[in-house]
This record gives sequence, C-alpha cells and structure tokens, in this order.
Amino acid sequence: MSYKQKLVGMLMGGHNSEHEVSMRTGAALAAALRRRGYRVEEIVVDENVAGKLVESGVEVAFVALHGRWGEDGCVQGLLECMRIPYTGSGVLASALSMDKVFSKKLFRQAGLPVAPDVVVSGDAGRDLEPSKLPFDLPVVVKPSREGSSVGVSIVRKAADLAAALEQAAGLAGDVLVEQYVPGREISVAVLDGRALGAIEIKPAREFYDYTAKYHSQGTTDYLFPAPLEEGERERAHELAQEAYRCLGCSGVARVDLILGTDGRFVVLEVNTIPGMTEASLVPKIAAGVGIGFDELAERILEGAALKA
Repeated sequence: MSYKQKLVGMLMGGHNSEHEVSMRTGAALAAALRRRGYRVEEIVVDENVAGKLVESGVEVAFVALHGRWGEDGCVQGLLECMRIPYTGSGVLASALSMDKVFSKKLFRQAGLPVAPDVVVSGDAGRDLEPSKLPFDLPVVVKPSREGSSVGVSIVRKAADLAAALEQAAGLAGDVLVEQYVPGREISVAVLDGRALGAIEIKPAREFYDYTAKYHSQGTTDYLFPAPLEEGERERAHELAQEAYRCLGCSGVARVDLILGTDGRFVVLEVNTIPGMTEASLVPKIAAGVGIGFDELAERILEGAALKA
C-alpha cells in the first residue's frame, strides 16, 4: 500500500537539545516528499502533539525528531496508541538505541565488539577518581541518553574528569565512561536491515562532536566510500547489520563504529533517526550508491507501519 494519497505528518522540533537539528531534518524531508507528490503537514512537536495530530487529520507520521522524547520511544508509543503508522523503529528498539548503557549491554551479550566501560550513576561521579577506573586515561564520557554527541567529551587529564562527569550527569542521570579507542571514525547506513555503505568521517576537531556535525562549515572531510580493505568493508557492514538486528530496529538507521589502530572494529552506537538533511551522513551514503535524497525520503516513508 502506498501513502501517496494519505496526509503525511512530519513530526519535528521537540523539547530537547536537538530541537534545531530536528527542524532542519524535518524541513528537508518535507520538501523532498512534496517534490515526490506527497501532501505533507509539518507538525512542530510540543506537549500538545496529540491534539495537533487529531486536528490535522494526519494519516501517517514521518518521525524526524532527534533526542529524548522523540527518538527514545515516547512519540512512537503515542503513535501506536493513536494507531497512526510511522517511520523508523518501534517503541522498544527506539528506547534501547537511545540508552547507551542498555544498548551496550545487549551488544556485549550478542558478542559484538565494544569498548570497556563503567557506568556512573548520578552524584557518584563527583567522587570518581581516575585511579579507580579499570582502564587508563584517556576516556570518553557520555550522557546515557543524548544524541548528536551532546555532552560527550574526551578526558585526557585526571584533573578534567570531574567536570566532564558533571556536565554529562546534568543531561542524563547515568553517565557512561568508556576506554578511549584511537582509530578511524566509520559510519554505516542501514536501510531495512541491509547495509548501504560505509563512510569515514575526518573532523578537524578532536572528534565528531556537535559542533563538527552541524557548525563545521566545511572543516570536516567525508570519505565515501570509506577507504577500507575489502575485508574491513565487509566486517563493517556485517557489524552494522548485527547491531541493527540486535536492537530490533526498523527502517533507516546509522551505526557508528571505530576502526582501531589495532585493525579491529568497535561498535559505538545505533542512531535510529539519523540526521536527514542533504548534507547528513546517511543521505551522503545513499547518494553514493545511486539513491537520491528525494527517493530516500520516499523509501523511508513507504516503510511506515505500526509495530505493536
């Protein structure tokens, strides 16, 4: 069944640190779908989103939200209750992917390679000494439930650990402290369970943080296809597909990896609603394999469904 004759609700915005990114994603996708002949209603998500969905008469939802209360299963649960088909992963897969602590536990249980880590809860981080960590500095400090690298920092000096933990804890209660894995940043786009391709990110900054992603103004290099040996490329695709399946994802996702200096991959995370402007990673990969931005948007929409 095609959604060509249905009213599409583009859910965008939201109440979190990724509001700006979501607005860009939603606007780009809405324009693409209109060029393909769809009727699209842009809905800026707030506490009255249920009322807006009812008033607009939306028949299918394209979820273009990033971060908490949008990418974490909350809106997906609302759409299930309202029986409105929607794009992307379902409630559980969205919640698991958003929570770095739980997703890493599942990756580890599935035998996927991940970086050693410890989880610090709430105020406990104030008393954490680097000497008490089971691995040496540098470490990567991450809020457990944020996206777009918001609140992520690399700590190389013992004196900087407390501030990094406090910053991350202020965004999400639990904080993930990972052993830093030096290497190359690789992202793989997965659509309907199949890896489309891998891209290498070479930011001018220390790592691919929020500023590098959205305010780099050409200072980040993107290499597609990623310059990998054939065996490395196959392994990257395999790991991305396994991580996608492990969390029960649907539709489009981006899987972030590190190819360590020792030649081994580490799975970082799965992003179930990756940035989708024409300058974003997934559209870059899709374009590289012959799928234009408008076609990509349509393919994602046509995969919309109820998952529960």
